[in-house]
Amino acid sequence: MRKPLLWAGAGIILLLLVGPFLVPVPPLPDTVPPEELADPDSRFIELHGVRVHYKEQGAGEPVFLLLHGFGASTFSWREVMAPLASMGRVIAFDRPAFGLTERPPRSEWGGFNPYTPEAQVELTRALMDALGVERAVLVGNSAGGTVAVHFALTYPERVQELVLVSPAVYVGGGAPAWLLPLLRTPQARHLGPLLVRRIRQSGMELLNLAWHDPSRLTPDVIEGYTKPLRAQNWDRALWELTAASRPLHLERRLHELTMPALVITGDDDRVVPTEQSIRLAGELPHAELVVIPNCGHVAQEECPAAFLEAVRAFVQRLGTG
Repeated sequence: MRKPLLWAGAGIILLLLVGPFLVPVPPLPDTVPPEELADPDSRFIELHGVRVHYKEQGAGEPVFLLLHGFGASTFSWREVMAPLASMGRVIAFDRPAFGLTERPPRSEWGGFNPYTPEAQVELTRALMDALGVERAVLVGNSAGGTVAVHFALTYPERVQELVLVSPAVYVGGGAPAWLLPLLRTPQARHLGPLLVRRIRQSGMELLNLAWHDPSRLTPDVIEGYTKPLRAQNWDRALWELTAASRPLHLERRLHELTMPALVITGDDDRVVPTEQSIRLAGELPHAELVVIPNCGHVAQEECPAAFLEAVRAFVQRLGTG
């Protein structure tokens, strides 16, 4: 009796180990190199072996460095880049796994995984170095706000001020910690792209949640958000980003951020609840808070005039703009 059970158990284990590799993962049709999707004002630069897509306007001081959120890109700053450029130099770039930044497969990493939280910080620093930016006003929306806080804790001397737009500092990111070891197995990495493709529709649901008034999601806006899904390896990159995530617990170190900060949120943020931004402004040592009425999670897109008014007043009070 015991022997058949042992054989059955061994068969189940073998199936779990080998079975996922028997599932075909066909390449996505109609994907192209990111450069083929570039806009007229797109620029590319190689950092840590990754071709990073960025845009730049304006000149002088201060330098605004814009960090987009999850599922977004430089496109999410389209309403405010030119107005910010009237105050100084503006740089926006696509973080790894998003926009038109290259999505290298694991075989091309060369020891540098571009999808880890630490890599997001290091690529931000490398971009600043490459473009001759010593200090910047970091402007981060949602998960980009998390990167901004992480960067400011790592390189405080490089941050002039922080502008955090509905930052996902308390929300966390990626998969639950207990699930991460499973996501990093070869079997999960093989099947991961298929899972990402299946949940693609949830991205549109999140986009609707991000706006106070979803009727403002015009076909042009939807096209701007979905265009990067035509870039090569977008599915694998998104899976690698998920697998590389981990809890950062940045909220435990907020007291270390002594630079001036501005927290902006909408009064109807259904992605990062407005109360969390209010809490963050209270826990940062030198923070101001602006709550924009009738606005959602992406104030720089849905309420650009109010966003710009808040930023302009902030930098002028500090004498940097």
